[in-house]
Amino acid sequence: MLAFARWLMQRPAYAIGAAAIASLLPWLFWMGAAIAALATLRKGAVAALPVIIAAAIPAGWWWTQGDMVPLASVLLVTLMSVILRERMRWGETLIVGTLACAVMIQLGIFSPPSGTEAMLEQLRESSAEFDRMLTELGTQGYDTAFLAEVVVGGVTGLVVLLAAIICLAIARGWQAGIYNPGGFRQEFHAFRLAPRELGVLVGLGLISMVFGAAGFVLLGWVPLLVAGVALVHGFIGLKEMNGLWLAAFYALLITTWPMILIVLLLGLIDSFANIRARLARST
Repeated sequence: MLAFARWLMQRPAYAIGAAAIASLLPWLFWMGAAIAALATLRKGAVAALPVIIAAAIPAGWWWTQGDMVPLASVLLVTLMSVILRERMRWGETLIVGTLACAVMIQLGIFSPPSGTEAMLEQLRESSAEFDRMLTELGTQGYDTAFLAEVVVGGVTGLVVLLAAIICLAIARGWQAGIYNPGGFRQEFHAFRLAPRELGVLVGLGLISMVFGAAGFVLLGWVPLLVAGVALVHGFIGLKEMNGLWLAAFYALLITTWPMILIVLLLGLIDSFANIRARLARST
């Protein structure tokens, strides 16, 4: 993939064409988003605008077909690339990205095009058990249409945010591989949420709960999760452990909720304790 990234950066036309084709092909939107992020990280948003537009236009076509994930991912990763290029801080970048994605949830951008009522009606017809559950929720006074909108919007927003973060990491890795070999590994291994960044995250979460803005409440834990993942990467790197440990870690992270909670707790502790610095001093 690094050779592909080098080829992209040889001429703007290569990046423009590759971004457009990748965004147009099903399930390759992430590559178009990563290409747009790479151009933004290297050249800035203004100079990278042709590449961003090339990725956004096909993704916009998918939006008209009912799939809002590609375009939202391209736009979100571009915003995060601008923040990371200017501020050089992953914590601030992730917080801004999470906030932007939460705003999209609140605006109803991720709601089903046909509306939640039509979706619920289809689910009722397809599953008697689901119909029974919705009826029980209705008799208990819950607005099932609102609950469905929150769930669908939250899940879609989570997918978009995670996709944007992964695309940004890919682009940052490409950039480092071309211009600063080993730089991304060092950068990611050292990443932790500073106490003030954690405070901003908690503050935004509390404000969201007070005003009933479910978007940030649903997504606010993602930056802390990324910090916890970075801690695990940094620990394995410091101890020079086999890469199979990382594979096992991701397998558990994807398949088990307790592992996610453990990683969140590690990220929280590391924000104050700076575990990697302590480990480095003890070796």
